[in-house]
Amino acid sequence: MGTRTRRGRRSGGVKSAVAACVVACAALFGCTAGDPDPKPSEQPVVSPFTGVTAEPGPVLAVKIDNVQAARPQTGLAAADIVYVEQVEAGLSRLLAVYSSEQPPSVGPVRSARESDIELLRQFGRPALAYSGAQSALLPLIGDAPLYPVTPQDAPGAFVRDGDRAAPHNLYVRPEQALEAAPEADQPRDIGFRFGPAPEGGRPLDEHTVEFPSARFTFTWSAEDERWLVSMDGAPARDADGARLGAPTVVVQYVEVRGSEFQDRSGSVSPYTETVGSGNALVLRDGRGHDARWSRPAADGGTAFTTPSGDRLNFARGPVWVVLAAR
Repeated sequence: MGTRTRRGRRSGGVKSAVAACVVACAALFGCTAGDPDPKPSEQPVVSPFTGVTAEPGPVLAVKIDNVQAARPQTGLAAADIVYVEQVEAGLSRLLAVYSSEQPPSVGPVRSARESDIELLRQFGRPALAYSGAQSALLPLIGDAPLYPVTPQDAPGAFVRDGDRAAPHNLYVRPEQALEAAPEADQPRDIGFRFGPAPEGGRPLDEHTVEFPSARFTFTWSAEDERWLVSMDGAPARDADGARLGAPTVVVQYVEVRGSEFQDRSGSVSPYTETVGSGNALVLRDGRGHDARWSRPAADGGTAFTTPSGDRLNFARGPVWVVLAAR
């Protein structure tokens, strides 16, 4: 399960840009028809999700279980972005976004929530793999600008692990999931910026975010140049043993309120509002930077700025975003 595969699809915009470069080369440097042509497939593409050169494919989001019985998860280390969300009873669930790499398997897969619809709008029309949802929520998901991928829609994309107890044993195979959503959008700008660290900030070796019934700790590793993740006091690892972490962690303080939906036990499902503005803490390079976030509309990206109003650069690589209650 630890082997990763890369996708090689590219958007039409990239191809157009490459063609423009070829024309400019001919005009500026006198290239002739006999000169070797640049090969578009060899042109580097920088992922808007990580700031790293990649061969991005369609965007696939996967809703991942995060209770103790679901750990260690599979495929998290390959995600471009991992969102941490609050669910019923103060527990947490993960929404992992993939494009640069598609691991063979991701999971355990669990059900979607109303908040996911708003959160994913900034990605255009992505594929969303999940195990199901409350019946009252299904029409909203059906009307949302995304491609639902469930065991009912694409049974060949999901497998059960016989060594785990249900419901913590359902896994999705990304390649097959995307075959069920062939028109899923390519990655686009969602507001992230990458580059040199901003000035200021404060030295920070460790930071903990507490949900009512879950705890996440991020510890800076200068050797690994990333923040190592711990969940509920234990080091978080992928199923292949790899320690989970990211060069940038964003603690985004948002409004978390009750929704109109409940789970089977009657607990109200939280709604996490990701449209609007508020404070954030950006962790990178062993420092904590106070920030502001702004997302005026659901179909637009989220901008993170310094106290002076400049865009705040993330470190290049995967990003974890913790959607914490204000």
